[in-house]
Amino acid sequence: MFALIWPYAACFLGALALTLVLTPLVREMNRRLGMVDKPDKRRINKIPIPRGGGLALAAGVLLSFGLFVGFSGSEPMQGFDSGSFLRLCALSILMAGVGLADDRFSLAPKLKLLCQIVVASLAWWLCGIGFRDIWPWLPSWLDAAITVMWIVGAVNAFNLIDGLDGLASGLAFIAVLGMAGALVFSGNAHAVYFHLAFAGGLLGFLRYNYNPASVFLGDCGSMFIGFMLSVLPLCSHEADSFLVSVGVPLLAMGVPIFDTSLAILRRSIRHLLNRGDNSSEGEVMTADSDHLHHRILRSVGLSQRKAAWALYVLALFLVAVGLVGMSLRSRAAGLWLFAVTVAAVVIFRDMARVELFDAGRLLSAVAHARDTSTRRRIARFATPVYLLLDIVMLAVSALVVRSTLYGGVSRYAVMTFLPIRVTAIFLFLFIFNVYRTVWSRAMLSNYIRIVIACIFGAVLGSVVIYYLPGETHVVPLKTVTLYYAMTSAVGVVLIRTVRNIVRDTFYAIDCNRIIGRKDVSRILVYGSGLRYRTFRRELVRTASENKRIIVGLIDDDLLLRGKYIGGVKVMGTLMEAREIINEVNADAVVVACEISPDWMKIVRQTLEPTGVKITYFSFGETELK
Repeated sequence: MFALIWPYAACFLGALALTLVLTPLVREMNRRLGMVDKPDKRRINKIPIPRGGGLALAAGVLLSFGLFVGFSGSEPMQGFDSGSFLRLCALSILMAGVGLADDRFSLAPKLKLLCQIVVASLAWWLCGIGFRDIWPWLPSWLDAAITVMWIVGAVNAFNLIDGLDGLASGLAFIAVLGMAGALVFSGNAHAVYFHLAFAGGLLGFLRYNYNPASVFLGDCGSMFIGFMLSVLPLCSHEADSFLVSVGVPLLAMGVPIFDTSLAILRRSIRHLLNRGDNSSEGEVMTADSDHLHHRILRSVGLSQRKAAWALYVLALFLVAVGLVGMSLRSRAAGLWLFAVTVAAVVIFRDMARVELFDAGRLLSAVAHARDTSTRRRIARFATPVYLLLDIVMLAVSALVVRSTLYGGVSRYAVMTFLPIRVTAIFLFLFIFNVYRTVWSRAMLSNYIRIVIACIFGAVLGSVVIYYLPGETHVVPLKTVTLYYAMTSAVGVVLIRTVRNIVRDTFYAIDCNRIIGRKDVSRILVYGSGLRYRTFRRELVRTASENKRIIVGLIDDDLLLRGKYIGGVKVMGTLMEAREIINEVNADAVVVACEISPDWMKIVRQTLEPTGVKITYFSFGETELK
């Protein structure tokens, strides 16, 4: 039993012990060299702390594992030759060296990125790692591109997530154990020696890096971690096994990868928003304070340990999903779907506060652009965009209907069924002037035209197909016609309503963001009919410029009490207005219904004692003289 366990224990404990010894030495050396993170408005540390401690991690892992291989005579990694592994270790040292140079001299971001790309390219070229064993059909140039993107992405993911004491090293520890577990589950336990050595080194460094940290990884350590975690799955992969080779590692590094993706999205949007001024804010490669750890830190009351543990738990959940998925095998898809659903909810809740709000600001800026050439350019592209989206939607609908009713999509379906179905409905969309309609100002009759056009087009397509030779009508044509008319109508209408859906979504996000601000006017609306809907629409259209928010409705129709109209609750009647105003802390009441002068007096008498501002929203016509 001991003979079976000792190689694994030696790898882990050797790296743990050596890193525990080396880290204090490297920490003191870096302090003397002036490699220190000084407190500033973006950094969390309150006192100067040495950085570049990742040098001890890299040395502890590689030296201890080299001694283990030398004394035991074992292969460095089963299925990966010793020469390639040595070259890979040399490249990991080179990557750590780039990070150390950045810690010491603060390299330009573009130069650092170029160095990362060069090292990743050398890893593909000299070490023979890549995705071609998982996907043998990949051409060499595409395999090289994907491999370089994978490595550089992982390196920068851990570089960006390294913002809290012990966060990057703790997430890496969880990730490498998850990858080792995937190899054990797949029956490749002998390939985990280096994984355990890496885990031991990370745990040893975490002793000094956990809050309150006495040393930071620096770019040296975060880039070394990202490089090793990205190349290990490609060295110890299972041929033709996506789950072991990519799936579990992708989940294991899910937190840093998600954070990096959000950072790129956020900074790109802000760059577009701020390109009119000369500030550097919003540059894609400019640091900000909206990473996952910053947001969690603000939500848990500036406790670094709580924030780090929140992300540890998330990483453990993702790793567990991957490992359980491997054990379930045939039911793994369902588990992955569950994980994706949970992640989607968390992602949307997190993005709504920052990325979606910035995206809404960008869309609003484009929509309200007063520049004539810009507006003309947008209008010119509107019709071609609708044409393209309709063609795609009609084609997808045809394929879905064919696959659902016929149990698959044949070559005949693609060559004959698809073009006829799409062309027939497309023809009637033109006949019914769908592409001459201004959809931002469409009425119900315009959408009815789309439905009728889809019905006529589906019928015409069925007639043509009925008289085509060679088609066997396994499913009655009337069934196919009905299904295709329904799916195509829903799709085409959805394309034209998505603008309003997006606008309402961003309005809700904006309301959620500003509801607690003191400079925002809280409005209670009297009336929930057409005028209220018009008033709310105006607020939605001017959301970026508005500082008013509807907090409730009052309506004298007792049947509406407790119901929601436009996402706003009907709180009660006019006679209960005083209590409702106090309950929702309203600053103003907008009368948005047609009432007689006598009833207006009653409204004033009822509301004036509350001291809130009263306004009247109306629309009508007057004769010009």
